[in-house]
Amino acid sequence: MFKIICREGNARRGEFSTVHGVIQTPVFMNVGTAAAIKGGISSIDLENLKCQVELCNTYHLHLRPTDEVIKKLGGLHKFMNWHRPILTDSGGFQVFSLAKLRKIKEEGVYFNSHIDGRRIFMGPEQSMQIQSNLGSTIAMAFDECVENPAPKSYSKNSCERTTRWLKRCADEMKRLNSLEDTINPHQLLFGINQGCTFDDLRIEHMKQIRDFDLAGYAIGGLAVGEPTEVMYRIIESVEPYMPKDKPRYLMGVGTPSNIIEGVYRGIDFFDCVMPSRNARHATIFTWNGIMHATNARYELDERPIDPECDCPTCKNFSRAYIRHLFKADEQLGGRLAVQHNLYFYNTLMEKIRLALDEGRFEEFRNKYSPLLASKLED
Repeated sequence: MFKIICREGNARRGEFSTVHGVIQTPVFMNVGTAAAIKGGISSIDLENLKCQVELCNTYHLHLRPTDEVIKKLGGLHKFMNWHRPILTDSGGFQVFSLAKLRKIKEEGVYFNSHIDGRRIFMGPEQSMQIQSNLGSTIAMAFDECVENPAPKSYSKNSCERTTRWLKRCADEMKRLNSLEDTINPHQLLFGINQGCTFDDLRIEHMKQIRDFDLAGYAIGGLAVGEPTEVMYRIIESVEPYMPKDKPRYLMGVGTPSNIIEGVYRGIDFFDCVMPSRNARHATIFTWNGIMHATNARYELDERPIDPECDCPTCKNFSRAYIRHLFKADEQLGGRLAVQHNLYFYNTLMEKIRLALDEGRFEEFRNKYSPLLASKLED
């Protein structure tokens, strides 16, 4: 399923074949948590914004409209009119970050819905059943997300529980994929590496889960407040123990610079709400740094957000107009900014892939990793 086309150091250029199409890697997955990108972006828009993979969330879709409803309507692809790959997060992170009064047991997690307070149970089997009902291309294993920092003893026990849960996820997915009424009998499973910021726990856990021979492997539990240097250190510690012939996914990351540095360290898949969330608050990424669109200096600026960008927003609207929309609290401002940021991220991945194809990724990294993290000066 995964073919590595070329390498430059630890950076990899590849293709991941799925039942819903071939994913060119490295790839950024656009986050449509509840089957929609926040900011008024539709599936049709996403095609024009060069999105390859959309990420949706098991927890949120289980609560509403419910995975049973989506299955009756033909699955998530049909429901949202998206025909390219979809990855569904297992719901584990949301259970641990959003749910109230959660109680972890070996069978799974009991928690109260953050919407209406009703009591819910989710374990490995339930997460796989929900994701099977959704019919996503890639399903994530149900894991325990531990807060950083956490006691090492608890982190170790959590890793061991996550490994046991992974075995149950794999067994349940195999069963579900064999059923006659399964929407996507070719659904793939990615496992998740945990261990907080303890290098030895991370390495040991990766050694355990790689033996499951899954379709892909993720590094979870990072980008949750730890220093960037710590995140990079963990990636460097774990990467040598990750299967070389399977895609690697760094969950919840990140800034354009984070992505470039992640690719440099051997990561293939990324996702983050940052491009859409920042855009809705007038923070916009450009090829010369980060723009704050409400700044007074843009009041009479007739240039596009980024003269180097050919997204629908930059081709049609000025900085002055975008600023006006945000100052007037018009929803169109957020939509146009989200449109630009998603196009920017997907174009960034295109440029990374091209740099790898042409053997000049190191040069690309040296220029753009610091530049894209800087403040736009003009």
